[in-house]
Amino acid sequence: MATSTPASIPVVQGAPARTRKQWLDWIRRFSLHLVLIAGSLLFLLPFIWAVSTSLKPESDVFTFPPQFIPDTPKWENYPDALTAIPFGRYALNTIFLAGMRITGNILSCSLVAFAFARLRWKGRDVVFFLVLATMMIPEEVTLIPQYIIYSKIGWVNTYLPLIVPNFLAGAAFYVFLLRQFFMTIPRELDEAARVDGASFFQVYWRIVMPLSAPALVTVGIFTFQNSWNAFFGPLIYLQDRSLYTVSLGLSLFQEQYYTRWTLLMAASVSIMIPTLLVFFLLQRRFIEGVTFTGLKG
Repeated sequence: MATSTPASIPVVQGAPARTRKQWLDWIRRFSLHLVLIAGSLLFLLPFIWAVSTSLKPESDVFTFPPQFIPDTPKWENYPDALTAIPFGRYALNTIFLAGMRITGNILSCSLVAFAFARLRWKGRDVVFFLVLATMMIPEEVTLIPQYIIYSKIGWVNTYLPLIVPNFLAGAAFYVFLLRQFFMTIPRELDEAARVDGASFFQVYWRIVMPLSAPALVTVGIFTFQNSWNAFFGPLIYLQDRSLYTVSLGLSLFQEQYYTRWTLLMAASVSIMIPTLLVFFLLQRRFIEGVTFTGLKG
């Protein structure tokens, strides 16, 4: 009796089953992303509330439970906020201050950083340590002596106290940041330039500075953000309202017994836009500068 051979059943090759370690890695990454998303939403909550308040009528600001999406957004709050104060004048003042401070920090701090990173001189490391030590001194400690000095020489109610220190390498953090970047540039370039007859300043200006664009952009972004958001310094030294910056202009919406919350939030959201634009337009250079200077967290 002939025996029949069963037909062969084709085996479909599927994707390999995940191992236990792969599943644990996937769960860990998924949990990490959930935590990061939740944290980002938590940090975005004040900004969301500010945008929501800027589009509400005054009577709906403190309703409970809070309504993040107004029924009828009041877009007119934005033009009202920007015309309630001379916002254009204050913006020009702030841009002028930011431009001068950026120029001063880049020129002076880069010169000092070049001396610490590329030149050899006795006591260099000790002086650099003292420069870094100044970062531990709170600004409030030196506020009164500085104000007395500036008032004696007639600089109060001018932009000079806010500009001149930036041309004297007063920002130790920027000196440190630029020094760290300059040290990554090969010294052979300096030696070749010196052999060709270049002075130390020519090495700084023609070789080191062009190669340090990411670090310089990083200093510029930090300085612009600090200048645009600065409140304490202008509050102390500026008395004439025509000299106010945008941050001081926001304080005009807060009166003794009443705060115009809708206009204040509309103006606050408006002045956030320049800093966001500057960062997003220059973020690639900024990330390069932070990475090469060892500031990544």
